[in-house]
Amino acid sequence: MFMLKNVTKYLFGDASKESITEISQGQLYLVRPLSPKGYSELIFKDAAASIRRTGQEYQYQLVIQRAYEEGEEELLDDEEDEDAALDNLNAEKDEKTFLLDQGLHFRLGIREGGEKILAWRDLSGDPGDLYEFVCDASVSAGELATFEVVAIKCQYERKYRKSNETATDKDLQQFSFAEQPIPSASPVESPKVASAATSSSPNTKALSNTPSTPKVEKMPSKSSSKPKAKEQTESRTIAPPSAAHPESVEILAKENAELHLFDFESGTFMLQDPSITATVSETGKWQYWLQITGDEQDWIGQPVVADINPVFNFEYLSFIFNHYTSDGSAYSWLLRFKNQEIEERFQEGLMQALWEQLNETKWLKSKDDDRQYVLDAFQDLVLEDEANENQDEEEQVEEAEDDGQRSEHYDSDESEDDVVTRDSDGNVNSQLAVGYKHDRSFVVRGSKIGVFKHTPNNNLEFSTNISKVETPKGKLFSPKKVMLHAEDTNMILQNEQDPHSLYRMDLEYGKVVDEWKVHDDIPVATFAPEKKFSQMTGEQTFLGLSRNALYRIDPRVSGNKLVDSELKQYVSKNDFSAASTTEKGYIAVASNKGDIRMFDRLGINAKTHIPALGEPIIGLDVSADGRWVLGTCRTYLLLIDALQKEGKNEGKLGFERSFGKDSKPQPRRLGLSPSHVAQFQHETKAPLAFTPAKFNTGLDDKETSIVTATGPFIVTWNMKKVLAGRKDPYTIKRYAEEVKADDFKYGSDNNVIVALPNEVNMVAKQSFKKPTRESIATPAGGRRSGRLVSRLGRDDIVNSPY
Repeated sequence: MFMLKNVTKYLFGDASKESITEISQGQLYLVRPLSPKGYSELIFKDAAASIRRTGQEYQYQLVIQRAYEEGEEELLDDEEDEDAALDNLNAEKDEKTFLLDQGLHFRLGIREGGEKILAWRDLSGDPGDLYEFVCDASVSAGELATFEVVAIKCQYERKYRKSNETATDKDLQQFSFAEQPIPSASPVESPKVASAATSSSPNTKALSNTPSTPKVEKMPSKSSSKPKAKEQTESRTIAPPSAAHPESVEILAKENAELHLFDFESGTFMLQDPSITATVSETGKWQYWLQITGDEQDWIGQPVVADINPVFNFEYLSFIFNHYTSDGSAYSWLLRFKNQEIEERFQEGLMQALWEQLNETKWLKSKDDDRQYVLDAFQDLVLEDEANENQDEEEQVEEAEDDGQRSEHYDSDESEDDVVTRDSDGNVNSQLAVGYKHDRSFVVRGSKIGVFKHTPNNNLEFSTNISKVETPKGKLFSPKKVMLHAEDTNMILQNEQDPHSLYRMDLEYGKVVDEWKVHDDIPVATFAPEKKFSQMTGEQTFLGLSRNALYRIDPRVSGNKLVDSELKQYVSKNDFSAASTTEKGYIAVASNKGDIRMFDRLGINAKTHIPALGEPIIGLDVSADGRWVLGTCRTYLLLIDALQKEGKNEGKLGFERSFGKDSKPQPRRLGLSPSHVAQFQHETKAPLAFTPAKFNTGLDDKETSIVTATGPFIVTWNMKKVLAGRKDPYTIKRYAEEVKADDFKYGSDNNVIVALPNEVNMVAKQSFKKPTRESIATPAGGRRSGRLVSRLGRDDIVNSPY
């Protein structure tokens, strides 16, 4: 098999071709040997298989595309023209793509009678599920062998992030899975499913993958027939060596538990050691260490920091967290305790260490109810029930109605080569402001601002470019923060080099027309609208924050624009970082300490003070009615219900009346599951860093969704699922580049506007997917010439010429 190197080198060498190799004819089946859903399903009666390049280096896709009979495609196209919204959905039905990863266990075989098959795992299905592409009789064994070698080399490049030209036969051998039998796509008799007595224990969740199948002849290769058990062990995620632990000053927690490691291959936690000792200790000033040791070895040693992403689940008596090695690799671990009392003791010690490390304050100095608030925020108590699973199936059907990316379309005579997507000065898109009054979005790029129109069919259309952002005195600057104002006719800009002033840009003229000196001594750290929808009105005033003060800014007053009578200044260092307002003008203010204050008006003390969990809050949003407060930290979101449900102030918001001493709102910490975080970092080699999260918003719209991003991933939370305590409340979409800014289109929770470094897209929320190994590993593709492609083309992105 590996004698085909020269042929594949030629195929790989022509980078201008999207498709590297192809098998022109066959049938695609989904085979479920162990599933009660049915054994086999014919997906495409007539299809072609190909291996394509993606827009990302060293990433390739296996693509199975449905083939039409003569005249059939034209007939369907005529019908689809009547409803363009179905276009992306139909394309999804006509093509299936799979990231070529070692986890697919891609292999081929030739059955008795000469039938040739390609097979690979269905990573989003049940254990044992696999896809089979049964080749047409006209496909030669040489074509099949070439296809396999290309697939193997693609997997090599993905795993090692380098060209396959340096790979030896031994290097490539690990991607050959020819010894695994391929079950028939259409068995004569029903397959035999492994009984509970013979299946693996609940701890490992490993299932037998050898149902009753016809005999399969393997393609010849240099692969030796190793025992299957050994092969499966080698493919599992291996625990990294433990770091040397520093000397302990004080033990905060020391408990026994089982230790499990998340296996990327199977998507389950695998038992590593049935009896370990987990110790949380103080090792220096505000420095803490988690050490996990078994009878025979040290398993884990790492600092206690926010990136461990801790989640406690008392229903399962478990604690899940992330572990990072010096090379940036991430692993997800699970501790299972004997009883709740042991877990509670461990939780108290770990959260004390994490809180003290983040706040540099002793845990016992905080109030009892504040400590309980922190502990509650890191618990994960609610389990899915059968009703929720059924509901999820219904929601998935609804979402399938529209699955596509909507972005600007240029005139057909515009050449791709004529469009400049990168500035010579190195600037990239950095901020996004979405219009409420008019259907426009504004993207900041260095000292330029691009203007994009929202079309009626939810596309983006490049409108104009404001090429120079400069002060009235002609000094060029790059805005640190922008906010639309006065019915979206003005934009307020902040120059990082001048913290005591703000600037007003007239968007009709595309130039800065006013400089507003706010105060001689009090700087502007950030600012926010007077009310939630003020940018839709002629309201002139707005809110300003310094690190230690909250005040109103009125551009109409002479001299300094800060209104002295509406200034609330604190003696202590609060380090304010973000603010947001409700439809009535109630104010929420957050800080880099991680706490949140709620005001009903300026100039007075806060009605409610929400204690800090530890991490700085970098973004804040509030629902229009004031019920929900949404804070963004680097590694998680914080959702707070501001409605009081008991006591003398029942029915009042925390903005209007203080919460009772014993009735602080129950926090909801919205985080990605540790296993997903580990997979994110496995792909990106970068820690989580969420962009400021936003609710969908509109004058008459209820907040139903939340959107944020981290690295190349956009994440949306479904509010209904969050409030129901669901285990799967979020979906994701991955891009090939980092997402710089994101927000919902005004008046919709179905369309998200996304700013990438050099592109701006409007994407349908329905195209987001549940986090699986495949959706996490596969960057989003676009459409061109009527079919889905693996890289974005000219008609799929806003290649704005600024």
